[in-house]
Amino acid sequence: MQSTPIASWRTCYYYPVPKHLLSHHLHLPTKIALNSKPHKWQCTKHSFITHSATHSCSKEQEEKQNHYPEKNKIFQDFRSSIPNPETQFIESEKEEEFVSDISSNMGWADLKAALGQRINLEGLVSSVGILSKDKQLVIPHVTVADIRYIDWGELKNRGFEGVVFDKDNTITAPYSLSLWPPLGSSIQHCKSLFGNNIAVFSNSAGLHEYDPDGRKAGALEDAIGIKVIRHRVKKPAGTAEEIEKQFGCESSRLIMVGDRPFTDIVYGHRNGFFTILTEPLSLDEEPLIVRKVRLLEVAIVKQWSKKGLKPISHRLLSDPVKCVKDVPLR
Repeated sequence: MQSTPIASWRTCYYYPVPKHLLSHHLHLPTKIALNSKPHKWQCTKHSFITHSATHSCSKEQEEKQNHYPEKNKIFQDFRSSIPNPETQFIESEKEEEFVSDISSNMGWADLKAALGQRINLEGLVSSVGILSKDKQLVIPHVTVADIRYIDWGELKNRGFEGVVFDKDNTITAPYSLSLWPPLGSSIQHCKSLFGNNIAVFSNSAGLHEYDPDGRKAGALEDAIGIKVIRHRVKKPAGTAEEIEKQFGCESSRLIMVGDRPFTDIVYGHRNGFFTILTEPLSLDEEPLIVRKVRLLEVAIVKQWSKKGLKPISHRLLSDPVKCVKDVPLR
């Protein structure tokens, strides 16, 4: 048999064979190693088979192969489908630049905080127990549009000694350091009655895991003039130990105000607070995943309430509706 070296394949790269090109007409190994040492390829009617150390092919077999244009087309498709190494290298460089840009603009602590605030693992674990047996924990004592509808004077007269606010979408826009402007008068009225016994207890500010040096908590305190309580466990998990230490009284004499049933309200009920659920102040800045979870939470609470599920009773206020105003404070 006359041997004919295939010179054009003498020096080449190592490429995987795309699986979609393999069919019953063409039987190839899933990977072909093409290097500087020539291999012998024997042409048969239906396939290429590795034969020995040189490339060989009979003239008669080559002529027969030309009668199968579909095979030639397959090899053309194969060669055209091979990615250009230079293009791959450029795309790889772009990805590295993108990752580097993220790293330079956001520290690890900030990135971790951003992800953690969107995915509350403690909340997910807690939800399993709530859905199965502790449904009452998500039903607030009172639901209002925002804190302007809360009668702080009535709550003070009933014996409550302090107020604990969630931050995002309760008194500020999501991730903002500024108090929501329309709420200013209500916050001032609350301060006039409870003095220094008001504070923020939030997963986005004051949590040691995401704010170890207290920088974010300090910035929020300076911006809104309200104490931010540092804590180590994310709501709804954890006890009220840090809060009771701050206020100097039992949590049963405190009010928890927040916008999330499965975090703020559940945490409040577990620790004996009087709970008030507010509607979110703004959904524009809120991440999509948080909005979706919120819709699910609210739907569950509404469904259970319609079925007659009541909140856990509180000894200081047997009729919670009395602390709600018909007209908001302006």
